[in-house]
This record gives sequence, structure tokens and C-alpha cells, in this order.
Amino acid sequence: MFLTVVKPRNLPAIFIKKTSKAMRGNIVSADGFTIASTAKLYKAVVNTYYIDPQKKDLFVQLFSIYSGIDAKKIKKILNKRKGVVVLSYTISQKRAQYLKKLGLELRRYKVFIPRLNSKNGTRSIHGLSIIESGESRDYPYDTLLTPILGYTHKVEEDGYTKIEGVKGLEKRFEADLDARVDALSQGKRDVNSYIILNKESFTKQQLNGLDLKINIPVSLQIRVEKMLDFMKKKLDAKEVMVCVMDSTNGKVLALASSNRYTPKAIKKSDYSSLNSSMVEYSFEPGSVMKTITFALLLDKGKVNPYDLVNGHNGRYKIGKKTITDEHKFDWLSAENVIVHSSNIGIAQLSQKLTGIEFSTGLRKFGFGTTSTPDLVYEKLGYVPNAMRLNKEIYKATCAYGYGIRVNLMQLIRAYSVFNNNGKMSTPQIIDSFIDEYAREIKIPPYEQFQIIKPSTAQRIKKILIKTVNKGTGVKAITAGLTIGGKTGTAHKVENGKYVQKYNTAFVGFADDKTHKYTIGVVVIEPHKSQFAAQTAVPVFKKTVDILVNESFLKPNIVE
Repeated sequence: MFLTVVKPRNLPAIFIKKTSKAMRGNIVSADGFTIASTAKLYKAVVNTYYIDPQKKDLFVQLFSIYSGIDAKKIKKILNKRKGVVVLSYTISQKRAQYLKKLGLELRRYKVFIPRLNSKNGTRSIHGLSIIESGESRDYPYDTLLTPILGYTHKVEEDGYTKIEGVKGLEKRFEADLDARVDALSQGKRDVNSYIILNKESFTKQQLNGLDLKINIPVSLQIRVEKMLDFMKKKLDAKEVMVCVMDSTNGKVLALASSNRYTPKAIKKSDYSSLNSSMVEYSFEPGSVMKTITFALLLDKGKVNPYDLVNGHNGRYKIGKKTITDEHKFDWLSAENVIVHSSNIGIAQLSQKLTGIEFSTGLRKFGFGTTSTPDLVYEKLGYVPNAMRLNKEIYKATCAYGYGIRVNLMQLIRAYSVFNNNGKMSTPQIIDSFIDEYAREIKIPPYEQFQIIKPSTAQRIKKILIKTVNKGTGVKAITAGLTIGGKTGTAHKVENGKYVQKYNTAFVGFADDKTHKYTIGVVVIEPHKSQFAAQTAVPVFKKTVDILVNESFLKPNIVE
């Protein structure tokens, strides 16, 4: 009796504590498809010393059936090492439930045998343990929406593998997607190690990260991406990208690049595609800037669309620099400077602006500033300062898109002004957050700013429509829709010098009776042609055709 009282005994714990990790939120498309999700991973652990040698094969066969892992692989792991062995680190949540039940059955069939602990003289059994080991990020649509979607990497936190965003939406909304509160249950336990739920027990529900719902539907995005893949090959281009945005509220309906990757299997050859070129690639835009320059002149009353401008027969000298036009003009109206994309014409008209008016106006149109709060690592480009733009030559070259650097999303935002009565819409990729209880938290539309007078915007819109119908954008014509836009072609700069490589662009709009969309296309280094009319414009036209086929636009055609 004395020994029973004083001898230390290894009694099972009266209380038990169980935790479950909360998970990262999903990313969902506008049409309800999950394009990024998180799955819990479990590890299966067994101590080989507790497996009955006579029933080892039974254990291997049953574990193989329940886990889906080849029996030969399991046997190899068990034979390689003695003691505590991890059979797998990547067991899915569904299979983990099966294996937990298997663990109880294996005990019932006495596959595990008790062992004597030489230190305390007690016998114990260590069976099959299924433990939460981490989480995995899955992308069921493979390369869809990359690089905008971004990718994640693994981070070890107290033996648990967590997921963190590295690029794209995964990075930008890390704080919202990240798991918030882990589940916790603790209290007295019964003989089967289950928590007895009474007033002494405590339970805390897990709160997963918020789901992110975007404005882009999978059905439209897939078709646009396939088209860009085709056009990249056809034009022999380095990259082709396009953005479709609702001009009235800034909602982005498609944002695609021909250069994509699989987020879960990034290869060395994918490194150049990891950046979101729509905001991370800045370039000299060429003639698409003529529209912006003309809008500043028109808004300040410094030019009339019917003013005559001397075309100087295709050659015009400012200081030591000779400005040329692809087509030789004698005289043309100010608005036809845009329609026929005359460098000489816009170079002369731009001189009516002071350096401060030009520089301030460009920044007012959003150049040199963040285009959208929904993306990270944006390259803001470059806008010449007022002092530089006081010089004739810099004023002239900037007017037709040289000496200034922009990105696609900045161009989209700027051109939305002409399709929205002078107000600028900020591109909005995110529609809402969805919480644990399926409640949708809408993100209000981003604030719009009046950039130019509505009358100016209407006049520029008519000029852009004329540019498509009679000028450089004729290949963009679509019967039954109001189409307008401007082409742009510019040499690339490498090591501080212009080289014989080009970027082409076409930015404009496509409207029907109820919808207004701003659409921008950029083609990087097309080898088939250096002209936007033969590269960027056909991509624009195919994008409009897809919008029609997907019922985002309805042509007003009477058969």
C-alpha cells in the first residue's frame, strides 16, 4: 500500500487539447468558378517498433489501399528506417479521414503491439498517427489568368507549412486571403480521447481567410487567352497583351497575356513571364499619345478641329532633328492630324502648350502615377518635367509618344476619359470579399475624376471613331457597334539607344446601346510587321468579336 501511494505513476492526462489550422481564402471568378484554392495536407507517422512483425504485410496493404500510395513504396520506407517514420507528407484531407479510421481498426486487429518502456516500466502502444502538416495551393485552371493571379511559396511556421503570396493578386491581397483564427477545442476527455463538451470545455471556431471575387469571368478570359496565344505565333511577337474595361465603372472584364505559366510548376523558362506586363512593363507608346496631346489642346481652347496644319510634304525640321511622316501631306485639318497620325502635324500643334501645361496635363491623365490599387510592383513610367517640355523638340517628340514611358493599364485609364464624358475610371479587378458565412462584402467603385470637359471628350470620341472609319484603324471596324481608337508604333530603347525593334499598340473603345468598353492592346516586338494597323488592330478586332460572341456586346444590326 505504501509503494502504491509513493511510487510515481504514468496516468493518462485528464484534459485534452485539439487544434485545427484555419485555411487561406480562395479566389473566385465573376461567373462563380474557383481559380485558386487551398487544401489541407496531412502526414502519416508510424513507429516501426510497435508494428507486429507477423502483421507488417497486412499494415502495408491496408495503408496502401486507404492512402492510394503504392505498397512497394511504403514497404521500402519501412525497411529503410527503424523507429518513427513519416510515410507521407502530402495526404489529402479526405484520405486523412479514412486513415484516421484505419488507425482505430488496426488497433482493434492488434496490428500494433504494446512495448515495455525500460525507463518507467510501463507498457504503451503507438499506432498510426495522422497529423496536420500544412497546406497546398491549387490552381485548377492551370495557366489561366497568370501572371495577374500570381503565385505563392511555402513558409514553415512551428512545423506547419503555410502559404504566402509572392506576386499578383496573391501578394496584393495577402492580408485578406491569409487565415485569421485557428480552431481550438479543450476540456476533459473520455476513455476514447474525445473531448467531453460541458461547461468546463472551451471551443473556438476557426476563421479562414476571406475569399476574393474578381470581376473577370472565366468564360471570357479563356477565349481571350487562346486568341492571344494564336496571335503571338501569327505575329511572331515576344508578347501580346490586352485589357477590356467597362468605361463607366472601371470593372476589368478581361486582362490577359500570351506569356503565362503554371503557378504550381514554375520552370526556369517561365521566369520572364512571372511579371504582370500590364503594369510592370513600361514603354514608349508612340502615336497613341497624340490623342492625349490633342485633348489637352482642345480642352484649353488652343486648337480648333478644323484649323489647317501644314504637312510640309512629309519632312519638318525642329532644330537639328528632322521629323517625318509615313504618308506625305500638304495641308490637313487639325483633327485629321489624329485620323491620319501625322507626327509633323502634332509636333506643330503641341507648341501651343506651355511646358507646365503639357506636363501637368499628362499627369492629370494619370501618367506617371499608379493605375490601379489592385496590382503590385507597378512601374510608373516616366513623364518629362515642365522645364524639359518647354523645349520645342521635347514637346514635339512627347506629343507623338517618344520621351515618355507608360504601361498598358495607364493607357486604358487615360482613354476611358473619351468614352465616359471626360471622367477617368480606375481599373478595378476585385469585385468583393466573401467571409466565412458566405456573406459578400462589395468593394465600392473607385472614385472617378473629371479630367476634361464633357464636350471635349465627345469631340475626341468622334475623332477616334473617324480614325477607325477613315484612318489608321480601319481593320477594327465591326458592323453594328461604335468603334473608335488610335494606333501607336514606337522603336524600342536598348542600352540607351533606339534599335530596330518595335512595340505596337491600339487603344480605343467598343460600344453598343447599353455597354461601353475601353480596350487596349500592346504587342511587344512583332516581327511580322512594325505597324500597329497590321499587329495591334487585328488583336483588338478579335477581342471585340469575342465580346460579341460572349454577349458582352450586342451589335445593332437589322437583318
